[in-house]
Amino acid sequence: MSLYQPEPVEISTRMRPGEWTEASLEELVSTYQAKIVAMGAAVSDVLTEVVRNDDGSVAVAVSWNRGTYADEPEGGGFTNTESTNTQSGADTAGA
Repeated sequence: MSLYQPEPVEISTRMRPGEWTEASLEELVSTYQAKIVAMGAAVSDVLTEVVRNDDGSVAVAVSWNRGTYADEPEGGGFTNTESTNTQSGADTAGA
C-alpha cells in the first residue's frame, strides 16, 4: 500500500443576513454539489453542511474527502469533524 494523501476538495461561502433567500441558498448548494461531482466525486461521497446562524447569516460548505491511500476507493469518507468539535468546545469554554 503506497501512502497517498490527496487534498480534500471543499467549496464554501458565508453570506450575511439579507444576502440570500431560501431559493438562492438551495440553488447555491445544488451548484456546489454539481461542481464537486464534476470533479469526480460520487454523489454519495459529497458532504453538504449548511449552518444557519442566529443573526440570519448562513455558512455553506460542500466537500469531498478523496481518500487517504492510493488503493483506497475514491471518497474514503468524510473524516474532518475535528474543526466542528473544536469550535463547539471553544463556544462552551466561555460559558
